[in-house]
Amino acid sequence: MPTFADDLAELVCCESPSSDLAGTAACIDIAAELGRARLGQAPERLASGGRTHLIWRFGSACRVLLLGHVDTVWPMGTLARWPFSVAGDRASGPGVFDMKAGVVQMFEAASQLDDLEGVWILLNCDEEIGSPTSGSLIEEAARGAAAALVFEPSAAGAIKTARKGVAQYTLRIVGRAAHAGLEPERGVNAAVEAAHQVLAIAGLADPAAGTTVTPTVLSVGTVINAVPAAGSVAIDVRASTAAEQQRVEAALQAMSPALADASLSLDRSMKVPPLEAGSSRELFALACEVAAEQGLPPLEGVAVGGGSDGNRTAAAGVPTLDGLGAVGDNAHAEGEWTSLAAMPERAALAAALIRRILGLH
Repeated sequence: MPTFADDLAELVCCESPSSDLAGTAACIDIAAELGRARLGQAPERLASGGRTHLIWRFGSACRVLLLGHVDTVWPMGTLARWPFSVAGDRASGPGVFDMKAGVVQMFEAASQLDDLEGVWILLNCDEEIGSPTSGSLIEEAARGAAAALVFEPSAAGAIKTARKGVAQYTLRIVGRAAHAGLEPERGVNAAVEAAHQVLAIAGLADPAAGTTVTPTVLSVGTVINAVPAAGSVAIDVRASTAAEQQRVEAALQAMSPALADASLSLDRSMKVPPLEAGSSRELFALACEVAAEQGLPPLEGVAVGGGSDGNRTAAAGVPTLDGLGAVGDNAHAEGEWTSLAAMPERAALAAALIRRILGLH
């Protein structure tokens, strides 16, 4: 019988950066077969925006939705220098922690259930870029469910009980070109305007509320001897509440030029609502009860800054618990790893939690 390490190796050895449609499609095929083998049922394939996602529907209505993704942040070719490996308890390789180990654990948890009626499982391949083609599929699948369980990696073993919302914007600046040596006064300097705006943008952060507003990519000008006529500032916003998200967006929309004759426009490329603590409170308490019944150490719950598809289910009004996947470290970083010994424990915990949720609803 295949082991956790065998299934994990098969997924990790299929490179699947979000941007590579062929790579993600190949990994989706592997996940479909692994799931079929574990669950005794082939998934439906959901085509959207040139990508294919997977869903297993056990029953006509979803009572518990299990969520995961197969895409990674690692570029194609990473395996050549950093292959999948196992050293003692640790498995390492690109995407092993975020979140291919979680996919294996999710299948194992579902396979331990005597009755899968009401359990739906959705796997997508674009989560790392904000789920642009699968977000609506997730929201549709979650509608009316009693719970959504997300098998993203844990935070040093802790369950993720809250996640910040994520929004990304581009502020575009239009000035007026002029010769930098002959008559710079005739220009409207987009670089100077950008400097004013970067400081104003950064000032929208509220550390006490946990809100970060970070100017990231700045682009301005074309040649060294001309007053720059245009520029742009990319902005990353993380907020713990929907109210804070809205406050920052309203402030960005209301920004005005500092220089006469300059103009500004704002584009939003992504907005994912926060997973607020209230969405997970009852599920986390239930998970703590289950862990105690199984003789496991007490569970810890933490709030984290990164978003996941759990943000979407929580925003849809579905109680959501995240971070039920791998125990390990270094997500999105060189040398990420997962504990093989923790995989069966966490799978059993998830299976018991699903049973309790189904019994309550």
